[in-house]
Amino acid sequence: MTQKIDIRALANLARMEVSDEEVAKLEKELPNILAFVEQIQKASSEAPAEEHSHRNIMREDTNPHEGGLYTKALLDAAPAQEKDQVKVMQVLRQK
Repeated sequence: MTQKIDIRALANLARMEVSDEEVAKLEKELPNILAFVEQIQKASSEAPAEEHSHRNIMREDTNPHEGGLYTKALLDAAPAQEKDQVKVMQVLRQK
């Protein structure tokens, strides 16, 4: 036995407007959706524990260069710069 669901009351609670066609469609679909949700709730939520081996997949930096070595060359290549930074157009504006 399926329970009658008041679609208009639910829509009102959700502050949604629904047409007569939508109400008719939802009256047919909602019981199946709720039955599926109930079936999912009954399913076991316990997953078997998996063992993960944590490892660093990043390569080791074997030949690092000193900081700032390429800064001047990069800034010189930029179309505009200001205070040792690349200057770009403002995209977002704060209100």
